Amino acid sequence: MTDPNWIASALSAARPQAVAALLRYFRDLDAAEEAFQDACLRALKNWPKNGPPRDPAAWLIFVGRNSGIDQVRKRAKQAPLPEEDKLSDLEDAEADMAERLDGAHYRDDILRLLFTCCHPDLPATQQIALALRIVSGLSVKQIARAFLVGESAMEQRITRAKARIAAAGVPFETPGPVERSERLAAVAAMIYLVFNEGYSAASGEVEARAPLADEAIRLARLLLRLFQTEPEIMGLTALMLLQHARTPARFDANGEIVLLEDQDRSLWHAKMIAEGLALVDKALRHGKPGPYQVQAAIAALHARAAKAEDTDWQEIDLLYGLLEQMQPSPVITLNRAVAVSKVRGPEAALAMVEPLEERLAGYFHFHGLRGGLLMQLGRNAEAREAFDRAIALANTAAEAAHIRMHLDRLSGASGGKPASAAMH
Repeated sequence: MTDPNWIASALSAARPQAVAALLRYFRDLDAAEEAFQDACLRALKNWPKNGPPRDPAAWLIFVGRNSGIDQVRKRAKQAPLPEEDKLSDLEDAEADMAERLDGAHYRDDILRLLFTCCHPDLPATQQIALALRIVSGLSVKQIARAFLVGESAMEQRITRAKARIAAAGVPFETPGPVERSERLAAVAAMIYLVFNEGYSAASGEVEARAPLADEAIRLARLLLRLFQTEPEIMGLTALMLLQHARTPARFDANGEIVLLEDQDRSLWHAKMIAEGLALVDKALRHGKPGPYQVQAAIAALHARAAKAEDTDWQEIDLLYGLLEQMQPSPVITLNRAVAVSKVRGPEAALAMVEPLEERLAGYFHFHGLRGGLLMQLGRNAEAREAFDRAIALANTAAEAAHIRMHLDRLSGASGGKPASAAMH
């Protein structure tokens, strides 16, 4: 008997390869997904009796392809699939399939599948939902719960995304080197969006949405296996690992935000951090720095500091300066201001923050950080005004509570930390 847990794990691991290959064959997302599901049902019936195949993905592709063909034949009133006992004897066909589906073939198929899901015509929320459904195999109920919407609404969102892709006539040919590079960047961005949907969950939403961060890391590891020499994919994977490692320490027992400098670092996932740090070092050795690598290097400096006071803020400031050159953004400048406040003081940081007001007027973290810096400088009336605006823009109850804590401090004699925009 084949272990049921092994079968479930094998089906999950084979899903991206199998669905991607079936999509290339049928050129229709629904047909590919239905063919894969039928192949899985047959695997659940056959593998416990006959043992696992040498290559589960090849077996599923072969059976799924024939299942899909059978559906076409049935509609045309033609011959059905072979009998079940013949499906259990697939050694020759499976070996042939495994030989043809080498690493490069798998890579192009999976990249095509991921790129299809993050088609530029789709809104980001539809891209993420479709990728989680088609590539990861999460149920509509699971995805709806993660996005805090109804199941029927999520079903409609995914259906609309599939229809839009079908109408766009997405080509299924193997991408060339230039197109592959463009697709890889789009896929990486989509995976990071999935991660942020999980990582940004409020304390009361962690149970429902944190699995999205786990799934994003799984997808990034898959990309990393396909593109083992791409330093930006190493950087992306490392960045998510190092950020996700802090999850157990980001909220206290009451669900309140715990800022990075106040977190109990013994709660951080040591193995996840070790994996992330190794990937950062490996990526940087390539000598081709990119935005994900730089962000991962910043996260690595925090991870390597045994205590908050050991953090190398000067190096973080330099890295944010490099990131500003690569991806000019007021949000990146705002984050850099946190490092500047540690290195050169609150007045220098405030001078960086003030010019951003027009572009970040509706951004919670801008007003939170500005209020913290003003409070450090003793400009309490201005700080209170900034904090009031931050509370009005808070996305969660935990964010609002954190700002109210700063307002309470204004009644005391001590200065506050410019921490409301810092990482947590």
